Amino acid sequence: MPRRAVAAYNLTGRVARDARRPWGGDQLTGFHGIAIDPSYALAGAVTGFVVGLTGVGGGALMTPILLLVFGIAPHVAIATDLWFAAITKLVGATVHNRKGNIDWRIVTRLWAGSLPAAALMVAIVALADPVGRTEWLTRLIGVVVIVTALGIVFAPALLASLYPSSRTEDTSPSQDRTALTVLTGATLGGLVALTSIGAGALGTVALLYLYPRRLLPHRLVATDLAHAIPLATVAGAGYLIVGMVDWGMLVSLLIGSIPAVILGGLSAGRLPGRGLQIALAVVLFAAGLKGLLM
Repeated sequence: MPRRAVAAYNLTGRVARDARRPWGGDQLTGFHGIAIDPSYALAGAVTGFVVGLTGVGGGALMTPILLLVFGIAPHVAIATDLWFAAITKLVGATVHNRKGNIDWRIVTRLWAGSLPAAALMVAIVALADPVGRTEWLTRLIGVVVIVTALGIVFAPALLASLYPSSRTEDTSPSQDRTALTVLTGATLGGLVALTSIGAGALGTVALLYLYPRRLLPHRLVATDLAHAIPLATVAGAGYLIVGMVDWGMLVSLLIGSIPAVILGGLSAGRLPGRGLQIALAVVLFAAGLKGLLM
């Protein structure tokens, strides 16, 4: 892969240049502080706005961008994206929580399955050779992204056929779905820890299926965001311990994403979120195909 040289601005405003790490990631260096790469900041802003508005895209959009646009090694992209998602979604969930949109009972059920599963998967990953699994991991991410895109597009039609009656909010406990919700959380936890993808897009589809009348769109986005925060943190902790997180890249991504996710959260319910989801699905499908063909 050719060396990439870009202009970047560190926290003191001085120009810096990046250098390719031996294992494929980009390290931005500056005279003082951490260098800020405007291209990463722009990618973070786009992803943050989508996350705040729809709850989808933290991993499904950012990981393919890091892999296919910036050429970051898969294990570094996953590790950095997990922390990017955790911090970005924390800001977004705070906005939604102030509106009272989070269903904490459902969130705790998901955590009961996802957090242990993520910790177990991280332990397995930490014992593996990250370089040796690069090729198949890139293809796995491509498959997950394609499945995510299809889920975004077809989930509403599927739910309409399964639940033809009008969707009105139902806040009943739905105790009979507790075990299934925990199992769903475990599946998402393992998938997120391995690929950084699934907590938003696939989690949204799963929650739509499990609680079609209890979670109206605004509550669905908020609940999914709340679930993803500790999940991404637990999954990201293992990668952090083994030194796979690129902090320079992470700071640049967050510079763009934090104000954007706030804007997206405040815009939820005012902008056509479904139209944005369809556009996102098209982009994800194309990115997934490219990942499979790499």
